[in-house]
Amino acid sequence: MSFDYKKEYKEFYLPKNKPSIIEVPKMNYIAVRGQGNPNDENGEYQNTLSLLYTIAYTLKMSYKGSYKIKGFFEYVVPPLEGLWWQEGIDGIDYNQKDKLKFISIIRLPDFITKSDYNWALEEAARKKKQDFSRVEFFTYDEGECVQCMHIGSYDAEPETVELMHEYMKEEGYTLDITDKRMHHEIYLSDPRKCDVSKLKTVIRHPVKKS
Repeated sequence: MSFDYKKEYKEFYLPKNKPSIIEVPKMNYIAVRGQGNPNDENGEYQNTLSLLYTIAYTLKMSYKGSYKIKGFFEYVVPPLEGLWWQEGIDGIDYNQKDKLKFISIIRLPDFITKSDYNWALEEAARKKKQDFSRVEFFTYDEGECVQCMHIGSYDAEPETVELMHEYMKEEGYTLDITDKRMHHEIYLSDPRKCDVSKLKTVIRHPVKKS
């Protein structure tokens, strides 16, 4: 059976729908940066996701070809995640989505190295006849955070964020969003296949002790 990060690391991917404080270790990802409204069908966000998933699946299926990754085991590709911010805006203004900047990320298993990532870029470019130079090998050391499962529309996220910030203050923490530590979302539902009222999204904000 393939290793499933969501099931094996429930503390990171399946929190309860009430806030909690968590320490998130350093992890490696593949990443693509961009900007604009993520809801635009032909916008930059939608168009970059195919780049990310192509590399993710090139690595996942590598064992079927001649290239062998040291320590490889079969796994389920982890969920899509996003780091979001807006220049000159404290937090996220959901009414100004055109000003959003993002780093879309997918977690890499620990056994995948920078060399394996480089191979995947070359292999995908060879097979797809496409440029994958926008895809990065990205390391994120997130540290201490407040997080919560949000159920429902992305536009209703401010209600969950407010609960998270109230809880954070009660526990003696303050918000620590910087240019290195960002608003973080983990998408557990496919909006194309799921009713908007049932969408599951992990929301995570960096914090520090008051």
